[in-house]
Amino acid sequence: MIQYRYEGEGIEGFLRRGPAYPSEFHLRLFRDMFRIRLIEEEIERRYHEDQMKTPIHLVIGQEATSVGCCASLTHTDLLYSSHRTHGNYLAKGGDFKAMLCEMFCRVNGCVGSRGGSMHLIDKRVGMAGTSAIVAGAVPIAVGAALAAKMKRESHVTVVFFGDAATEEGAASESLNFAVLKQLPIIFFCENNFYSVQSPLWTRQPARSLSKWASGYGLPSVQVDGMNVLAVHEATREAVERARNGGGPTFIEAMCYRFRAHGGSGDDTRTGYREQEERQAWDAVDPVTLHDRYLTDAGLLSDSGRDGMRDEIVAEIKDAFEFAMASPNPVEADLYRHVYAV
Repeated sequence: MIQYRYEGEGIEGFLRRGPAYPSEFHLRLFRDMFRIRLIEEEIERRYHEDQMKTPIHLVIGQEATSVGCCASLTHTDLLYSSHRTHGNYLAKGGDFKAMLCEMFCRVNGCVGSRGGSMHLIDKRVGMAGTSAIVAGAVPIAVGAALAAKMKRESHVTVVFFGDAATEEGAASESLNFAVLKQLPIIFFCENNFYSVQSPLWTRQPARSLSKWASGYGLPSVQVDGMNVLAVHEATREAVERARNGGGPTFIEAMCYRFRAHGGSGDDTRTGYREQEERQAWDAVDPVTLHDRYLTDAGLLSDSGRDGMRDEIVAEIKDAFEFAMASPNPVEADLYRHVYAV
């Protein structure tokens, strides 16, 4: 039996009642999602070679949440993330070559080969930190937002986490504190319905996570996480609220991962979700949805799409060659970036 179904209105339905966007913005969102998809597929294709010495958590199927959110942010805004980092890092403007070097454990990785896939950081563009601990980044992000408010800085903090993070006490305490202090932070929950292989219905009573969050006294919305425009609009409103002193917002984006919780391939065959459910969500693939809208609207041609693909594929090839040719760490590197020796 299918437990979780897509209930979004689609791009056309959203645009009928929402704002209009210039064609250049539509194309930018599509290209950013398309780029993340192609990068993730190439990582997945090569992962069996056992050259990337790090666990991976692919974002295939969840590109719209990262791209839609980050399209509303500046480089000075801070973003914190969980173990599923690739989409957040790339959408925020992180250095793709440095990301791959990190995954290949090379010394010029974005955190010097110390973090792997789950701990990507690029302070140059506001990718401030990640944590593989469930809800681990949430209180850290709240601390960053508190610091910004105390120092009267104008940037906004966003923290990404999954549905399972809402079951941790750290998340509840963080929501309470952020409301109490009216901090400029956005709690962005990617609700893909599963924690590893445990469906949401086995872990929590039937309820909307956004309604749960609203009990702490902050604006909370549920959005179609497969629709990059819906995500962008919800984030834009939350960012404007935070910048103007309106305090925190909770966004629950309903989305679906197409691959296993960790590693490569689809683990549906293990039985924790129905094949029919997985296939039903394939029909609302966020990249395909936006591609179809752009094509029907006459904004994207086959040659335009092919040109994008060629550019991205060339970038991916160059980045992999760069990473694999980069130097390994040496013993002296052990003493870099440490508090004490």
